[in-house]
Amino acid sequence: MKQKLIKATMGLGLMVLAADQLTAQQGNCAPRDVVLQRLAEGYGETRQAIGLGANNAVVEVFASTEGSWTITVTLPNGVTCLVASGQAYETLAEALPAKGEDA
Repeated sequence: MKQKLIKATMGLGLMVLAADQLTAQQGNCAPRDVVLQRLAEGYGETRQAIGLGANNAVVEVFASTEGSWTITVTLPNGVTCLVASGQAYETLAEALPAKGEDA
């Protein structure tokens, strides 16, 4: 469980860094509605998580019931960029460790 928590923390950190770097390069980007339509129709993915990254970029995780997943970053100007994608997505509901205990 400790290893999963470390991996999740590292993954979130990488997403924030990726959101920051997207302001400099905008490969794999399109208007938000185009990206969402492609994820829904092409891969059956719906939004599973959302957060606010650097420079007010919105970071989202999309996933399908088949296990495919995509991480996107939407910039304040409305452009959405693909950051990462893959397979074997799983939803976890892990409890936080009690205060004073190591993670």
